[in-house]
Amino acid sequence: MPAPDGLEDEAGDTAIRRRIFLAGVAIDVVTEDDVCAQVAAGLSRGRGGIIVTPNVDHLRRLSRGDPMASIYRRAALVVADGTPLIWASRLAGTPLPARVPGSDLVWSISATAAAVGAPVAIVGGMPGSAERAADRLTQCNPGLQIAGLACPPFGFDEDPEVLQALIREIAGWRPAVVFTGLSSPKGDLFNGLLADAIPAAWLLGVGAAIDMVAVRVRRAPTWAHRTGLEWLFRLAQEPGRLGRRYLIEDLPFACSLFARCVAQRVARRPRSITRREG
Repeated sequence: MPAPDGLEDEAGDTAIRRRIFLAGVAIDVVTEDDVCAQVAAGLSRGRGGIIVTPNVDHLRRLSRGDPMASIYRRAALVVADGTPLIWASRLAGTPLPARVPGSDLVWSISATAAAVGAPVAIVGGMPGSAERAADRLTQCNPGLQIAGLACPPFGFDEDPEVLQALIREIAGWRPAVVFTGLSSPKGDLFNGLLADAIPAAWLLGVGAAIDMVAVRVRRAPTWAHRTGLEWLFRLAQEPGRLGRRYLIEDLPFACSLFARCVAQRVARRPRSITRREG
């Protein structure tokens, strides 16, 4: 049964982990700097973990029992990627401090890895994107070590032999950080398998961000990020692929989520008691 929306504090390895619940999904109350600090601390101790970056579409699928729910339960960090999640948290009265998109974490975690000498692997994206992304990341972060690059063929995850061969290859690189540029939920599920093979590595599914870093896919402009309309920009770019998901599936779910958050905030509000004089 999904947890009720709200806020909880949970004892972690080194500190109290503060989380809120949206649509029953636990989301960490962290900023991008907090994520990088936790990654750096883990790298210093030889410990890694899975980082997931939910948006509205992920919450909708998780609410329907999507297989990636098992990865969310294992994740070391669950950070809000989509702006609508920030809006929902505010409506619920348990505001998240900021959006933490995977497309930003690629850059900031690369800077963290370069600072501590941790090797990074890049998996996914269009053919050639991993190489281009590696070039840009190393140019911006002198000293960044690239452990390995891979562009898995389409359908690789449906062939057990190809899948296991890729996992063995990546594990052989001994990366401390892996950026996985695969579609959702394929990227998160793949990271779950990688976590079993290289438990000391930090694994982040970044979707199209590898192609964005490689400047092969245009990222939404600043105005779209600030107004929460990045989804509209992407819809205009790929209406055939994203139209049904955004307009027919995700938009009604988001409206329902907002309404539930408001209702739960009202339900938690202390009620004043008026005493009638007799």
